[in-house]
Amino acid sequence: MEQKTKINAENGRADLTITREFDLPVELLFRAHAEPQLIEQWMSNPYATAKALKFEGKKHGSYQLESTDANGKVVFRSNGVIHAFITNKKIIRTFELENAPFGVQLEVYEFEKLTDSTSKLSMHVIYESIALRDQLLKMPFAQGINMAHNQLEDLLSKLK
Repeated sequence: MEQKTKINAENGRADLTITREFDLPVELLFRAHAEPQLIEQWMSNPYATAKALKFEGKKHGSYQLESTDANGKVVFRSNGVIHAFITNKKIIRTFELENAPFGVQLEVYEFEKLTDSTSKLSMHVIYESIALRDQLLKMPFAQGINMAHNQLEDLLSKLK
């Protein structure tokens, strides 16, 4: 089955772009990235439960997210600083996966209205080095983000 979330990673570059069109209004797509309760729902899966330990959806805000398995063991924890937070338009933030060798990355999320009921998310992710980006791409990164975006769309389509 074709993945709806597309990743463009050019050789020799320390960045990549991720794009996805959703059958969701842009306002709902933005809310999925701006409201901790929604973030927790679409980032959870049968193997792990996501929790927003901290989320300040504003310029100069910060966040910390955590995922735990069925036994309560931390699977991953991430955090960052929000540099821009423009409702229904853009979020610029840093992202760091704690206790992982990937370093801090810069993420630019752009939300675009296509029609009244469809929208597009474009993410530009910049890594500290080409090697770190390439290391991440060797993991099931593409499948994981596609699965998360599928969950996001399924969850939010019920809120339309």
